[in-house]
Amino acid sequence: MIKKLIFLVVLLFFVFSFTGFGSAQESMNVKMSYNGPADVETNAVHEYAVNFKDFVEMGTNGRISITLYSDSQLGDEEQRMEQTMGGSTEINVASNAGMVSVYPEIYAATIPFMFESFEAAHLFFDESDYWEMTQKEFEETTGVALLEAVEEGGFIAFTNNKKVIKSPADFKGMKFRGMDPGQIALFKAFGASGTPIPWTELYIALQTGVVDGQMNPPTYIISGSLYEVQDYVTMANIQYSCQWVTVSADWLNSLPEEDQYVITQAAKAANIRNRISVEAKVDERVRFLEESGMEVYYPNAEEMKQFQDIGQPEYVKWIEEKVDPSYVDKALESARIANMEAQQNR
Repeated sequence: MIKKLIFLVVLLFFVFSFTGFGSAQESMNVKMSYNGPADVETNAVHEYAVNFKDFVEMGTNGRISITLYSDSQLGDEEQRMEQTMGGSTEINVASNAGMVSVYPEIYAATIPFMFESFEAAHLFFDESDYWEMTQKEFEETTGVALLEAVEEGGFIAFTNNKKVIKSPADFKGMKFRGMDPGQIALFKAFGASGTPIPWTELYIALQTGVVDGQMNPPTYIISGSLYEVQDYVTMANIQYSCQWVTVSADWLNSLPEEDQYVITQAAKAANIRNRISVEAKVDERVRFLEESGMEVYYPNAEEMKQFQDIGQPEYVKWIEEKVDPSYVDKALESARIANMEAQQNR
């Protein structure tokens, strides 16, 4: 209820602040690209894009219109990032694959077991020292403005078809799909093996026993029908599942000041709405998994500390092979402060 009130206040401020602005300015149409289908029920990034588009067009009285390109119609992650850097695509929602191709320091924001709650993650990605530094450096490095970390599916969870995972010791001897070398390092730390398997092949790999488990947020467990070939899910707050709103800085800075403000505030308002929507659906999706036959487990504080103490150092070691350790230190300290502030706000 509180989150809905916050969003309504932001939306009303947005509407009344910009109605009638810049009516004499020349109109333009811009492109916005992203992954996944044009379906608000299964793709939170599309839901974000629809809201962002509506807010921008409302805030500029339609002078700036946005055409949405879902399903990577304009190219793969690296191509779309290059297009945004070059200005041929004005707005791009990038996954980690697109971001690390030009700014590997973003890996520090993916350290597992950093956040105790959604609120802590929000504080980290809204106002932390790490986020402020990252936004500044990303634009300096790429010529692209980094506006928001869009919540796309809640926290990532472990699934498997062998047994309930309550602690790192339960991983011993199992085989897991690792999306990248960082995930493989995480599973290795827990005594399991990790194998890179494309998303399109994951269902069959789980069904045939090539791997026993994987990690994804509930939304992807459902969209990929993984609940049909997995028996157990552990809600371990592994990583905050998000994608990144990037905007051509040259294009943004070419706009009148009031339009720049509309763009940045529309990005924020759409993300607030996404957070409310995504988090409201997490419990529904977990219930769906239970009703579909999966056993759901929530680790207690002691078990979460075991996951963090054993898994996090190996993942950090992998990151520090790619970026300066100072980025890891900044991210971990900012997460510590965000967790503390979130606890105090409860």
